[in-house]
Amino acid sequence: MTGALACALVCMCFSAAAGAAQSAKLGASLSPERLGHSTTIGFSLQIASTGGGVPSPVTGVDLLYPPGLGLAQSGLGVETCSEATLQIIGAGGCPPDSRMGFGSALSEIQFGPEIVIEPASVEIVRGPQQGGHLSLLFYAEGVYPVKAQTVFSGSLQPATAPFGRSIDISIPLVESLPGAPDVATARLHATIGPLHLTYYEQVNHRTVAYEPTGIVLPTRCPRGGFRFAAELGFADGSRASTSTVVACPRHHSRAKG
Repeated sequence: MTGALACALVCMCFSAAAGAAQSAKLGASLSPERLGHSTTIGFSLQIASTGGGVPSPVTGVDLLYPPGLGLAQSGLGVETCSEATLQIIGAGGCPPDSRMGFGSALSEIQFGPEIVIEPASVEIVRGPQQGGHLSLLFYAEGVYPVKAQTVFSGSLQPATAPFGRSIDISIPLVESLPGAPDVATARLHATIGPLHLTYYEQVNHRTVAYEPTGIVLPTRCPRGGFRFAAELGFADGSRASTSTVVACPRHHSRAKG
């Protein structure tokens, strides 16, 4: 019931930190996947306990993506929304031009011998800058069996090669049913990009709707494809890592190196 991350899985590969109590599997997509054109990035995370049962709650996700995907220069999030607005009013109180993506989450709650499933919707908006870095705010809303709204934040940070940037997301613990452990995220899905987004601007004293440009793919595909990775931290102190590659389009230019 926290979290956000992706759409159609393109290629999945998995690696968990040695001795970790949780495992994670990352998927990524680019839609459409046309070099030099606007795209929407999709992310998906599946989380499980290596010993069976409900995983420990996720407390942080560092999502690394390839160089050349200019999220900060994408034309997404031309307005901002505040955490206070999300807490008091919800995502409906944010300007339409602050929206950057959508998502969903599936959480698990261990209640005695029973595992209760909790679905949640997620909206992603641009928040005020944090220390000069682009900030994202995630609004997750679950209805049953636990009616709750959760707001958490992420910021755009530098990353080392072969990645270009990282979205570092901090996720608070969410209380569940009385007498039950905190909510544990099992699946996260989200998209960041112009897909299903409508912005508005004033033209000759008229309000005109338009689709934002979004993230533009580079004109050349990196050797080996577009690489994504995620590093996760959990409430029990364990960590897990996972990565995936979106293959180059069949008809493409490939970067040297």
